[in-house]
Amino acid sequence: MPANGGTLILLTVAALALLLVLILVVKLHAFLALVIASMALGVAAGMPAEKVLKSIQTGFGDALGFIAVVVGMGAMIGRFLEHSGGARALAAWLLAKFGKEYAAWAMLTAAFLVGLPIFFEVGFIILVPLVWNLARETRRSLLFYGLPMAAALTMTHSLVPPHPAPAAAAQLLGGDLGRTILYGIALSIPMALVGGMLYGTWLAKRMYIPVPEIALAARQDESGVPPPPVPMVILLLLLPVLLIFGATIAGRWNLPFRGAAVFLGHPFAALAVTALAAIYCFGLRRGLTRAQAAQMAAESLAPMGALLCIMGGGGAFKQIIVDSGVGQYAAKLLLTSAISPLVVVWVVAALLRVAQGSATVAIITAAGIVAPMVQGIPGYSPDMIVLALCCGGSGFSHVTDSGFWLVTQCFGLTVPQGLKSWTAMKALASVAGLALVLAMQALLR
Repeated sequence: MPANGGTLILLTVAALALLLVLILVVKLHAFLALVIASMALGVAAGMPAEKVLKSIQTGFGDALGFIAVVVGMGAMIGRFLEHSGGARALAAWLLAKFGKEYAAWAMLTAAFLVGLPIFFEVGFIILVPLVWNLARETRRSLLFYGLPMAAALTMTHSLVPPHPAPAAAAQLLGGDLGRTILYGIALSIPMALVGGMLYGTWLAKRMYIPVPEIALAARQDESGVPPPPVPMVILLLLLPVLLIFGATIAGRWNLPFRGAAVFLGHPFAALAVTALAAIYCFGLRRGLTRAQAAQMAAESLAPMGALLCIMGGGGAFKQIIVDSGVGQYAAKLLLTSAISPLVVVWVVAALLRVAQGSATVAIITAAGIVAPMVQGIPGYSPDMIVLALCCGGSGFSHVTDSGFWLVTQCFGLTVPQGLKSWTAMKALASVAGLALVLAMQALLR
């Protein structure tokens, strides 16, 4: 254990404080703040200047070498689904099948499927008109339908790759992306049920929220062509999951087409196949020219630039922690502690979420901070650590989070009502997620 280990821990805490000051007070972009905090920690820890810069370069490249492909493919799939009107058609179909009596379950199911490839904000704007209509027709509280929908969207956004935060966390912590997708889906279902269905329906009986006057114009289908068939939408949404699951089964049981199944089940191949299918089924088949489809694909990648930079910044911060020696020292402290590493990573991510608001920034930054401390701890797989960290970063949304304001404005909530509904739902689901991960860890040990 290095003699200056305690000093390194204090320097890391100071670097984190600097990071939050730069983001919250100075209002710097999170990417630039991460780079500056990384440089400050490296220099303060006594690393040579050229070593600091080399570590930042290495960490940035390692973080993006895998994730950039995953996030880019996911963005393309989501954009073509949004353009086609398939998400709205799926939700309407599910409402017809479930009936008004179980419409809240229909909204949760639709939001869960739509949330697999589409960002929370986009999926919310697509589906919130259906929530307004249901609340108007049934005269129930808007929360009865709104919270299940919002819960499913936000859980998949925080726990299931190819969404940026869980994908980056899996890369930084050494998790397997295929297992992260499968485990993230499995965990987000009970979290959405606890937060959206149990708490949402309970609260709706005690807090009546009428349909607000605000009318947001969701992006409409730009082609005028009827939306794609619902079975096609469901198949495209589940295709990457099915391919990855097939690769897992083929690899474990040594099936005849094992080589092809493993190749197609790699996240790169699975998402590439799905992206091509989405471009054809949701674009070319519906009247887009090849040039228009290529332009739409390029447009889908434009918003990814900032997210990729933040991911790279998180990787740079992680590498400085590794190369300065603080990661090794903290890992030894954690090994001798009675506190579960799963609780530690959950708390780190939750504190960052409370402090700066964004779940994506909180999860990526927390992964960069804890990766050198928790990797290789006996008895704890990286996949379980990824899940616990994402649960922490997914909760405790409040006034510093843009998602809080989107939900409160679209639902017509006051700030206190938003805290009682959206914030409480997120906190409850986050704690439930941690409890489930701890239970899974206890069963697997």
